[in-house]
Amino acid sequence: MIHNLKQQGLSISAIARKASLDRKTVAKYLHQGLEAPVYGPRQRDGRMLEDYKDYLLERLERFPGLSARRLHRELKALGFEGGYSTVTEYLRELRPASARPFERRFETAPGQQAQVDFAEFQVEFTSEPGMTRKVFLFSIVLGNSRFVWGRYCSNQKLETVLRCHIAAFEAFGGATLEVLYDRMKTAVLGEDPDGTVRFNPSLVALLDHYDAQPDACQPYRAKTKGKVERPFRYIRQDFFLARTFRDLDDLNAQFTRWCEDFANARVHATTNRVVNEAFCEEQPALIPLPAHPYDAVLLVERRVTHEGMVSVAGNLYSVPDTVKKRRVEVQHHPQEVRIYEEGQLIATHPVLEGKNQRQVDPRHRKALPRTTQRRRGGKEPAKHSGVSQRPLEFYEAVGQRLAWAGGKP
Repeated sequence: MIHNLKQQGLSISAIARKASLDRKTVAKYLHQGLEAPVYGPRQRDGRMLEDYKDYLLERLERFPGLSARRLHRELKALGFEGGYSTVTEYLRELRPASARPFERRFETAPGQQAQVDFAEFQVEFTSEPGMTRKVFLFSIVLGNSRFVWGRYCSNQKLETVLRCHIAAFEAFGGATLEVLYDRMKTAVLGEDPDGTVRFNPSLVALLDHYDAQPDACQPYRAKTKGKVERPFRYIRQDFFLARTFRDLDDLNAQFTRWCEDFANARVHATTNRVVNEAFCEEQPALIPLPAHPYDAVLLVERRVTHEGMVSVAGNLYSVPDTVKKRRVEVQHHPQEVRIYEEGQLIATHPVLEGKNQRQVDPRHRKALPRTTQRRRGGKEPAKHSGVSQRPLEFYEAVGQRLAWAGGKP
């Protein structure tokens, strides 16, 4: 500005008055001429976090994988007023980042691809203290928007995989043209000599119902589905660590809220878009849901136990007391179990998650007879001795006669 005013013909005094500067300052910059400014390294201000250093060290010692965003939220709850970048810079001093090789980004068009995978987690539910459970997170991520949906399950069986696909497509409001898998057994059965991948027919039938088709990663190339692989680390660090869960339902409820409040509400580091906003743009490109829900079945034959229960996928389901056959046919639908006797439907149950659980329909058990209920609910009636009961007058007369006879018979 000083040099521009000088070129306009203003004197040093006029420039000083116009720029509110001292005449000596104006003269100095005119004498130096135009020079590019030189900036030194920016000073990182970690002083704001010194009061929280012990807290951060303790959290990182117990849970080394906690994300910077998670720690930033916890610090704000403790009264910290600094920004996210201040926390990330400070954490670099506490845990230096390791060098990583460059990776190639691969983007897909809206509605083109979704990626599916499972991840294993070890958890101790508060309802079962001292017992460590193994659970599996089914996760599906839309390739374009990075919108994530997931559900923790007790197993990775085919029925579970089918139910999770159905629930995910319902949550998305549609399906993608293709779904990418790794070599998970429930998806890929093998590969022919010519390189053709053989997919599980039940999974293919489900995807065909939604007008989608399966695709598989190259063997030992999990990074080809990095859009679903990378979030697992984010989920572990930002959600799973340092939390407690009552049971599997509570775990899924907390995970759903976390996805809504944080994972899908954040600005994605790769796309630089808010995930929810990007999903709103991608959603119209998804294949619309079919008019009828998917309802394929797995048929099995099961034996009825002496307690009137049928075992399906590690859980027990009741049948009515009126069942006559010891063997029944079971149709395992994605959302419910249907039990047939000689072609007649005799019982339906919602599918149980997990193993070693029992589900008894009260209608399947006959009510006890009233006499039996009274005996169980009240006192047992006195048993009959077998001697006929006589009126009191009879015993009074016998007493008088004995007294008259002097006690002799």
